[in-house]
Amino acid sequence: MNKTDLLKETIKHIDIKSFDSSALLDSMRDMSFSSRDTATAADIFNLMLDDQSCSPWLTIAGSTSAGGCMQVYIDMVRNNMIDAVVATGASIVDMDFFEALGFKHYRGAATYDDKTLRSLYIDRIYDTFIDEEELQNCDATIKEIADTLEPRPYSSREFIYEMGRYLSKHGKKEDSLILACYEKNVPIFCPAFSDSSAGFGLVKHQVENPGKHVSIDSVKDFHELTQVKIAAGTTGLFMVGGGVPKNFAQDTVVCAEILGYDVPLHKYAIQITVADVRDGACSSSTLKEAASWGKVDTIYEQMVYAEATTVVPLIINYAYVKGLWKKRTPREWTKLFNK
Repeated sequence: MNKTDLLKETIKHIDIKSFDSSALLDSMRDMSFSSRDTATAADIFNLMLDDQSCSPWLTIAGSTSAGGCMQVYIDMVRNNMIDAVVATGASIVDMDFFEALGFKHYRGAATYDDKTLRSLYIDRIYDTFIDEEELQNCDATIKEIADTLEPRPYSSREFIYEMGRYLSKHGKKEDSLILACYEKNVPIFCPAFSDSSAGFGLVKHQVENPGKHVSIDSVKDFHELTQVKIAAGTTGLFMVGGGVPKNFAQDTVVCAEILGYDVPLHKYAIQITVADVRDGACSSSTLKEAASWGKVDTIYEQMVYAEATTVVPLIINYAYVKGLWKKRTPREWTKLFNK
């Protein structure tokens, strides 16, 4: 098969506004195993939204944005369910920004020969395909943005804000997480920003501008997110996957303490993961384990051991239908920094 044949069917992002999962989630509450855990997670997320003192944060690791959940995260922002995003660079750049430029992810299969895919310049994420030539266009656009900015260190939040500004003028797709966050003053942090398509574009920018150039300051990222935690006080975490985004968000409690601030542990916490606990990791610890580090309270916490694309849409649809988000006051944490 040629490249055109393989890149034919696009991934469709699920619309949580188009159905009602209430009956299913309510039934799962009386079941066992991951079903009951999923229903409990949905209940805890609604507690976050109902708690007017709480600022919910979303963390994203893995490839759920490419796999069909991108619109879910956008709807969480547009419907005032979250006040901050912490994500991998790939989730924000290679997936969201990539599609906002007019490109697509495609339905593929895990059984294709990867050497053949490489010869066709097709990248594979399990059963999802990406056109590498389009991804390199994304790299070049990141460089284009960097070339227009004042040469200095930026937090990833600052740089992603500029990406949002770019999309507000040149974007090809109305629904983008970066654009929605830009418009709603919801900050996005990518503590490993260069581990993405952005990294290639920024490297080329620095090579062509060796004396004065844009760089990404991950310590500034940490300080800024800690400032959000200090300002927020009560916080809740909705974590898809784990890794750096999860740990980065949790560590703000410890960082605030080291800076001399008395802030509460994250009051609410949900993690959706398939990671194992037996190697001492679970993609950066179970939530109960995180309590021993002084990061997360254990009254309202739930681990859900499930592949995220199967349960995230159900949980967020349940919250959308319940409508508690309508009562929330937007925090607009970006305004802490854009004064």
